[in-house]
Amino acid sequence: MKTEIGILGGGSWGTALATVLGNKGYAVDIWMRNKEQCMDMQESRENKKYLPKVKLSENINITTDIEKTIKGKVAVILAVPTHTVRMVLEANKDYFSDNQVIVNVAKGIENDTLERISEIVKDILPANKFVALSGPSHAEEVGVNDPTTVIAASTDEEAGKLIQDIFMTENFRVYTNNDVIGVELGGALKNVIALGAGISDGLEFGDNAKAALMNRGIFEMARLGVAMGANFNTFLGLSGIGDLIVTCTSMHSRNRRAGILIGEGLTVDEAIEKTGMVVEGIKTTKSAYELSKKYKVNMPITEEIYRLLYVGGDVKESVKSLMNRDKKSEMDDFLENELYK
Repeated sequence: MKTEIGILGGGSWGTALATVLGNKGYAVDIWMRNKEQCMDMQESRENKKYLPKVKLSENINITTDIEKTIKGKVAVILAVPTHTVRMVLEANKDYFSDNQVIVNVAKGIENDTLERISEIVKDILPANKFVALSGPSHAEEVGVNDPTTVIAASTDEEAGKLIQDIFMTENFRVYTNNDVIGVELGGALKNVIALGAGISDGLEFGDNAKAALMNRGIFEMARLGVAMGANFNTFLGLSGIGDLIVTCTSMHSRNRRAGILIGEGLTVDEAIEKTGMVVEGIKTTKSAYELSKKYKVNMPITEEIYRLLYVGGDVKESVKSLMNRDKKSEMDDFLENELYK
């Protein structure tokens, strides 16, 4: 009997991961909210809206039956946007059993509670083991089997290794890590910096500006992470600098694309509409800004992006503000990081 896995959410990433698992021989159910899209995928064996031209294995079943998708599965993958995770779990918590591993692949922080997704899962399904799957991994490349490397993060070593074994293929390499806080924050916060990178591109700044933004951005991410209990070194790994690089430089990145549009003069709503998919970094910017105030962490890039998105600041004034802050030594950050070890 094939090992069965459920995926909640049939966007690009949920579909790409289903392809990895289906091609490996697992029996996969993907739950779709939209009945029309579900029927189209069943008939065409392709997610034309979010991941076109990637054919779905016969091992993949697309359904609108969420109970069937959850019940009896070894692992259930959360591939819905961050802001819907709590609602989906609350509405369907009775279908889960305590022995199932919950795997989250969304990258964000809940706005109202400022909770990471592992904390949301613990609120609703406290008995279940949790794994965060994160890293530099565009769905468009995973779907066509391009080499990709990610992190399976869990405080439970057995659960982390189980998900590592389930997902590992010749072209999809999985490392384990026990720093769930760092991996979750790296995946979420890099989207904020990627918006900034896109805005820089939209303003037609060059590589110098983007390199500086990415470098200073990783320090912002790490500062907040350490204040919240993460390991500084996690931000030097795949879910930190690795994911930051790919999200800030690729046109597959919806956060970068939305940033470009904002830099070119579109409003936030216009940029979201034109991008055509959920732009996690926009909501995450609000959470990151509020967390920086809560933990008293200096995050000037995040603060300027927050001002642009939520206060209505001027893009060029934000650049001027960042460039004309008080003088400091670069080594201040490195010296400070001695405390993080």
